[in-house]
Amino acid sequence: MEPQENPDLLGQESAERALLEAALSGRLAHAWLLSGPRGVGKATLAYRFARFLLAGEGASQGGLFGEAPAGLALDPAHPVFRRVARGGHPDLRTIVRGINPRTGRLRSEIVVDDVRDAVAFLRLTPAEGGWRVVIVDGAEDMNRNAGNALLKVLEEPPPRAVLILVSHAPGRLLPTVRSRCRRLDVKALPPAIVDDWLSRRMTELSEGDRAIVAGLAEGSIGRALALAEAGGIDLYRDLSETLLVLPRLDAAALYRFADKLGRGGADSTFRTASELLSGWLGRMLRMATTGADPGAELLPGELACMRRLARCEPAGNWVQFMEAMQRQFALVDGLNLDRRQIWVATILGLQRMARG
Repeated sequence: MEPQENPDLLGQESAERALLEAALSGRLAHAWLLSGPRGVGKATLAYRFARFLLAGEGASQGGLFGEAPAGLALDPAHPVFRRVARGGHPDLRTIVRGINPRTGRLRSEIVVDDVRDAVAFLRLTPAEGGWRVVIVDGAEDMNRNAGNALLKVLEEPPPRAVLILVSHAPGRLLPTVRSRCRRLDVKALPPAIVDDWLSRRMTELSEGDRAIVAGLAEGSIGRALALAEAGGIDLYRDLSETLLVLPRLDAAALYRFADKLGRGGADSTFRTASELLSGWLGRMLRMATTGADPGAELLPGELACMRRLARCEPAGNWVQFMEAMQRQFALVDGLNLDRRQIWVATILGLQRMARG
């Protein structure tokens, strides 16, 4: 279900309350930056807030919003909810990465023309007499020209207009854009909420598999769903078989796994496997350098293995290895590199690190 269609928001009561209080105060900030990990409900919250604002004038009774509501949610049968879900509300625009007309493929960034259209839209009088709202979903994808175009409306905001930026990487935004937005951090969800969601929505998962997905999701329902649908459980078990015995290496098993990642059409499988490996090593490094709790052990022997590998090399060497590994993974799609070769080289590099 897309965020604009989703009536449910789980575990984000604090963020929702902050937006509600701001709306009811009569001094609503003209620009908001909703930041936090992927898949924790930022876009769902943005659309929930937008629907609340768009329906607010029609519901007012003696004040901006009449009797103070308990939250931002609208009934899915509400006309505003239905129009937003269909993408047909005249006072709402969404900016996302668009299709490049020359190639027919999704652009890698949000371009200036997308933003200029939305800025012009915000300066129009609201069609229904209330608010005009623009949501930038994936604001970190704006290139510099797009960011500068958005800055103009942030510096001179039109009346009755609200801009909502949704970003999992706010550090990539222009500092001048960030400084003109009220930032609201949307936290990772508690594991119990993710596990409960999985138990209700993915009943085919065993209790053990559900625990693995919930642990790997790191508080993100979106990530939990993506992992389950991409075969992340089996990938993680296969990956762990390699990691838990390092520096020993089963060459036949390594090449079988690499062949799976290198097949035609296996781009998403490779991407999932590379994210799982990066996440595993990240947990290991955080535990070794900061003493941070790595979370529950997802497979037997996992934490002991992390401690053992962390002692094989200084932390700085592990950081350098991970940075180089992630650069290689990032180049696979852009340069059409051989996924099989990249994976084998990465695991052999890990083996060398494990030998100290």
